[in-house]
Amino acid sequence: MSVNKEIKKVTASQIRKMKLDGEKISVLTAYDYTMARILDASGVDILLVGDSAGNVFAGYETTLPMTLDHMIYHTASVARGTKRAMVLADLPFGEYQGKADDAYKAAVRMMKESNAQAVKLEGGTEIIDNIRLIVNAGIPVCGHLGLTPQSINQLGGFGLRAKETKESEKLKSDAKALQEAGCFAIVLEKVPAKLAAEVSDELDIPIIGIGAGNGCDGQVLVVNDMLGMTKDFKPKFLRQYLQLYDEISGAAKEYIKDVKSGNYPSEKEQY
Repeated sequence: MSVNKEIKKVTASQIRKMKLDGEKISVLTAYDYTMARILDASGVDILLVGDSAGNVFAGYETTLPMTLDHMIYHTASVARGTKRAMVLADLPFGEYQGKADDAYKAAVRMMKESNAQAVKLEGGTEIIDNIRLIVNAGIPVCGHLGLTPQSINQLGGFGLRAKETKESEKLKSDAKALQEAGCFAIVLEKVPAKLAAEVSDELDIPIIGIGAGNGCDGQVLVVNDMLGMTKDFKPKFLRQYLQLYDEISGAAKEYIKDVKSGNYPSEKEQY
């Protein structure tokens, strides 16, 4: 299915309608203005400003060091480069897991200072009151279940989640609770494909998968991974559409050689 060019700006209500119409939802991460412009012009539906910026931009091993100020900076940069896509921003670790009022204030700050159109929070019933307060304030919220990177120290690793019956049943109940609380969509990360398909079938709101199979209503990938810029990261679910690591490295080597030899700049490249 081609990009719906009639949509001038993707909204939460249009994301829900895509599911009703059977249209798959395309999501990619973005962290800066230049990449946002390229991806937005390509027709992606949602640009997720993930706290994965901590990994691919800052070089942290986890997403935990990212602050609200960091996320507002990246989200504002993406928003300035975006016309059509929804800009969805992660709230970082520590900003919404406590008191509902604190979560509300963090979400409001994100919306006011970054020009995001929605926020994403990790977790289920444990934060349901916080989500409900944010939604009631008029802020669209996307949930996130399965592998939740902000809980990595508790989970003990980045492996497949909800393999056992107890955890899969909790995931299902959490997903239903998120829908009832007013979430417009849910990201399911690294869970069995059969489970993700069941959740998608049972819920009215879209399920966006990453490592969750083809039964979801849409898919999300980290753009640096999708473009092959992260050379040593190749999980089973990742399809690399380019090999930019090698392309960029090759271009840099050519530039260095030309500078060293005096071949750059040429007479045509100087004033």
